[in-house]
Amino acid sequence: MRIIAGKYRSRRLQSLPGMDIRPTSDRLRETLFDVLTAGNPAALEGTVWLDLFAGTGAVGIEALSRGASQVWFVESSAAAAQVIRRNLRVLEIESGFQVLKQDILRALQKLASERAVADFIFLDPPYRMEKAYRETLRLLSTSHLLSPTGMAIAEHEKKFDPGDEFGSLRRFRRLGQGDAALSFYRIA
Repeated sequence: MRIIAGKYRSRRLQSLPGMDIRPTSDRLRETLFDVLTAGNPAALEGTVWLDLFAGTGAVGIEALSRGASQVWFVESSAAAAQVIRRNLRVLEIESGFQVLKQDILRALQKLASERAVADFIFLDPPYRMEKAYRETLRLLSTSHLLSPTGMAIAEHEKKFDPGDEFGSLRRFRRLGQGDAALSFYRIA
């Protein structure tokens, strides 16, 4: 697993063994960021991200590599949170991030109380936790964590559909690649 582009391009990231930590593949991450930048490498400069169910932190670190100014990594597993911190340390990233070792509900409540607002919210629960997709998207739709012009993106199994609509969040695009898919949501 490596960083695709930006400041830390081609640098390797560490992971954990097992199926609960399933890092977003390099290919799918490249597709995601190609969609988000639409040919403009500077499109992510200064953006703010929430990387939920962060695992290794690959998506949030890719965002930092491409110019994001702030990433909150939310991960409930102590071992995975440690891997995220190790990956950040190895890359010598010293600012512009916060690792929250908390469950999603507690982390989202904390961020909302701090009046955090993100341009991009990426969620990638373990695929077996299908209920977590709907619960998280429902929570996001009732919070002010996503900026009015922001985007929430869910990575999921291609055969699973997390849903089209959650309160004010509406899916506007679904992109499949191999066994995985990305669903893109905006505030309607």
